[in-house]
Amino acid sequence: MQKLFITVFLFSFLISSEVSFGWGATGHRVTGEIAEQHLSKKARKKLRAIMGQESLVLSSTWMDEIKSAPGTRHLNPWHYVSIPDGETYETSEISSEGDAIWAIEMLIDSIEQNPKLPIESQRDIIRMLVHLIGDIHQPLHVGRADDKGGNAIRVKWFGNPSNLHRVWDSDMIDGHKMSYTELAASLYRPTRQEIRELQNSGPREWAMESMSYREGIYNYPGEQLGYKYVYQHFDTVQQRLLEAGIRIAGVLNRLYG
Repeated sequence: MQKLFITVFLFSFLISSEVSFGWGATGHRVTGEIAEQHLSKKARKKLRAIMGQESLVLSSTWMDEIKSAPGTRHLNPWHYVSIPDGETYETSEISSEGDAIWAIEMLIDSIEQNPKLPIESQRDIIRMLVHLIGDIHQPLHVGRADDKGGNAIRVKWFGNPSNLHRVWDSDMIDGHKMSYTELAASLYRPTRQEIRELQNSGPREWAMESMSYREGIYNYPGEQLGYKYVYQHFDTVQQRLLEAGIRIAGVLNRLYG
């Protein structure tokens, strides 16, 4: 019954929509670039047969690019998960509309239980997984519901209006004025053992990691944010982009390797 429900749900979704939140375009492309570098040969070959010439870099922003398409509003909650301070996913109230953890687990399960899904369906599931795994590594996508993951906290970013969520989505990254390839190339090169350890986990662990940065993220003196905040937190941005990319590859290697 569960397998049938997932199959019917996915087909109804993939036919009706062809959505949006998370790292900005550069950040998501970094995660796609890192993932490409860590694919197994077998997974790379299978993904090429499914995705054609569309790289994981291009796939990474798909959910944001279609956010205005008809019938996609129900996907908005998939980009984040709200967990109160001091709680876990298991102890917090779960949204009936779905969330990032639920969506990632459901999408992985859908391919594992239905390996012969049509190519078009698998293509869209891969696009969603690449994007949502990136999202859950942005610390404020595992946020507090009361301030909408920092969206409701107005700040000035180098004197310009912004909000705390946007600072983490894109302001810090865009301020460095690097292309996604330059930023990806600047990241730490983990050892094979470190890669195995990073991939030996799932979305619930990734969410708790994001939560672990919460205290520092909210520790700022006032609404004027700039160089000091970048100095304090950009290494975390880099770390989370790297971890997201490696874990995207880990999931795809497991599904297609």
